[in-house]
Amino acid sequence: MRSAILVYNMKISGNIVDVLNSTIYPGTILINDGRIVDIVRDSRRYNTFIVPGFIDAHVHIESSMLVPSEFARLAVVHGTIATVSDPHEIANVIGIEGIRFMVENGKTVPFNFFFGASPCVPATSFETSGASLDASEIDALLKREEIKYLSEMMNFPGVINEDPDVMEKIAIAKKYGKPIDGHAPGLRGKALEKYVRAGISTDHETFQYEEGLEKLSLGMKLIVREGSAAKNFDALSPLILKYPDQCMLCSDDKHPDDLITGHINELVKRALRMEIDVMTVLKCACVNPVIHYGLDTGLLRSGDYADFIEVDNLERFDILRTYINGEMVAEHGKTLLPHLPVPLLNKFSATEKKVSDFFVSGKGNTINVIEVVNNQVITGRVSMTCRSSGNNVTSDTEKDLLKLAVVNRYENLPPAIGFVKNFGLKRGAMASSVAHDSHNIVAVGVTDEDICNAVNLIIQRKGGLSVVYDDVREILPLPVAGLMSNEDGYSIAQRYAKLDHLAKQLGSFLSAPFMTLSFMALLVIPKLRLSDKGLFDGEQFQFTELFTDK
Repeated sequence: MRSAILVYNMKISGNIVDVLNSTIYPGTILINDGRIVDIVRDSRRYNTFIVPGFIDAHVHIESSMLVPSEFARLAVVHGTIATVSDPHEIANVIGIEGIRFMVENGKTVPFNFFFGASPCVPATSFETSGASLDASEIDALLKREEIKYLSEMMNFPGVINEDPDVMEKIAIAKKYGKPIDGHAPGLRGKALEKYVRAGISTDHETFQYEEGLEKLSLGMKLIVREGSAAKNFDALSPLILKYPDQCMLCSDDKHPDDLITGHINELVKRALRMEIDVMTVLKCACVNPVIHYGLDTGLLRSGDYADFIEVDNLERFDILRTYINGEMVAEHGKTLLPHLPVPLLNKFSATEKKVSDFFVSGKGNTINVIEVVNNQVITGRVSMTCRSSGNNVTSDTEKDLLKLAVVNRYENLPPAIGFVKNFGLKRGAMASSVAHDSHNIVAVGVTDEDICNAVNLIIQRKGGLSVVYDDVREILPLPVAGLMSNEDGYSIAQRYAKLDHLAKQLGSFLSAPFMTLSFMALLVIPKLRLSDKGLFDGEQFQFTELFTDK
């Protein structure tokens, strides 16, 4: 029997969108101490709709180059009230201390950050990272209630081959009854079946429809990704219609200028334009992550946290206001969260390099080349005839063949050198200390001198993004682990956009040159990559030679 007296300190009226029951009705939400105490139906006519807030089902906050508190400031404007966040990036730099930093910083703002325990630190043994997390540390993290899941199991060969360390970490997650995230780009057939049987519950790396269909048929949850560089929504969104209870939406990696423009709300709008039913879309954007990960996030029920958004209609889905724990955090495109000071932590030991450090002695005429695929994380592999000056192999802009370097940031060692096609630069160079997964320094450029200068800018500031050409030296410093800024997110977005524009002025036709550059050292994605230790074959999962005819 309903109590005759309801205690509440806030009420909001509108058309309530009850996604769990696929109904819409006029009513008033009564809120007390951040929770919904009741929802009272009425027969009034309202011009607004109240909807559960959006959830990014897989994101690396660090890729926004913003600390969690600053990410929240930008995300709430777009109706995002929660993220399922893998702190893998900072963990590779600083270890468990980095994960603690992300969790504690996230608590400084009214936003629902749900962090996981990152099992693949380092992601592979074929690169140098700043830290490692063993099974005991994973256990210590997963026993904490606030750590909701085992983050993406990037070492899928380790799962398939039953590597003892990998299987121990999976067993720990099962012990605590927590979901295990997957990472299985292009994995199919018997290998995929074994991966799923091991307990892997999701995948966000799927990039083909048939691949997604196979994973869904085996019971996996498909997290449809649309980030700054990896864009899989168009290929995979039709699967939402067939498997509405098994799909979620994510950005994975989102640069700050893109985060200002939109977030999960943009995917909701696109799905609606494809004439996918609004309740189906909202199930993927709001409900499924809560159910799968057991998140403490409201879904417009009595007793839930008051996490929701107000929108003008269910076609355009313009966000009017965002509420988290009953607090209005954004209104009419403006964030209401303050910018907060951030403590700095980092690990950076490399010293400045010489131009000659980037020379490559010619040992043949043909080289293995990383082939960039725009808007995808995967790369191709091609063989090309190289050009030399003296005994130094150089970039060849006529063939769009550019020198690529990865510089160890944790030890003072010589750079590893490779070559990349489809980057497009006609002059200058760009470099970044955001270089998945170990976050050494990655650089690409036309001349060795420009590459060296771009790298040294990063070393001087102990982290950042840089562009160098002629007499121009531009850098966006990232003093928090060499991954994130401690400054206002909107100003960082503007500064990043300037660097992005400069890279494109130098000839790059990629939609996100810096994000693409950061993936050139991502060894766990096929086909060819470059680590600080050398050229790496992502299909055979072993090092390979630069020269094919030496």
